[in-house]
Amino acid sequence: MLVRKHEGVLVQGITGKQGTFWSERMVESGTRIVAGASPGKGGRNVNGIPVYDAVSDAVAQHEVAASVLFVPPMGARAAALDAIHAGVRKLVILTEHIPYQDVMRVLAEAAEHGTQVLGPNTAGLVLPGETAVGIMPGFAANIFQPGDIGVISRSGSLGTLLALNLVSAGYGQSAFIGIGGDPILGTTTTDALRTLQTDPRTRAVVLVGEIGGTMEEEAAEYITTMTKPVVAFIAGRSAPPGRRMGHAGAIVTGSKGSGESKARALAEAGATVLDLPSQVSEALIGHGITATDLRTTTPIT
Repeated sequence: MLVRKHEGVLVQGITGKQGTFWSERMVESGTRIVAGASPGKGGRNVNGIPVYDAVSDAVAQHEVAASVLFVPPMGARAAALDAIHAGVRKLVILTEHIPYQDVMRVLAEAAEHGTQVLGPNTAGLVLPGETAVGIMPGFAANIFQPGDIGVISRSGSLGTLLALNLVSAGYGQSAFIGIGGDPILGTTTTDALRTLQTDPRTRAVVLVGEIGGTMEEEAAEYITTMTKPVVAFIAGRSAPPGRRMGHAGAIVTGSKGSGESKARALAEAGATVLDLPSQVSEALIGHGITATDLRTTTPIT
């Protein structure tokens, strides 16, 4: 799932501290925010953005392609269903600690109505020079620059580190897709790889995974069919079995899901597996993809 610069974005929970702050940062990154929604706060304005009580009210007045949720865990299901039933077809759920039964209900409703879901517990997505939807620093020119390397990450912080390493080496990104760190997600690693495989601006993909679950191992099968090179880094490879490391989904409970198991599956599929994030430029050069130095370009404003 990608959100382009011409698409209208709605911010649910825009009147809260985080919603207000990140709405400003998203606009700085080029995002076209057309409205906000916060129950009981309709009629207000946040930084010039009109606020409505419900998503349906906003959709009646504005063209909304995507909604991003700055909503507490216990209110996330109602907010997500409000957007889905109002006809919003792209949903970015930032919220962490949503009850699993609520997540399953939201994903079932989304599938029935044709809504794509990124998250929950995602940092969002960035198309450098176009948009940023979520809490990634798309406005920071030392981290994100327009380019041709797609980045997929379960972790916002590790994804930021890889993006920083890319720009420091002279590369830019075609897109950053933060799929999220929860065990149940609307967009899987394979889904994100499919998106970047078909994206004409993307020449190569950097995949940032972590222990827990089997998404990276399942994605390895798809990688064997890709025409674009994949460079991967798996965090937590030294973590002991049975101990959660950070995200709710970062726990190894069976024969699969360990860092070594994921690294082995990706390598066997043809991906270049890094030991350190700082090796990313070397790996890309090994695939014949050299950098265009972007460090002297004008920062995004």
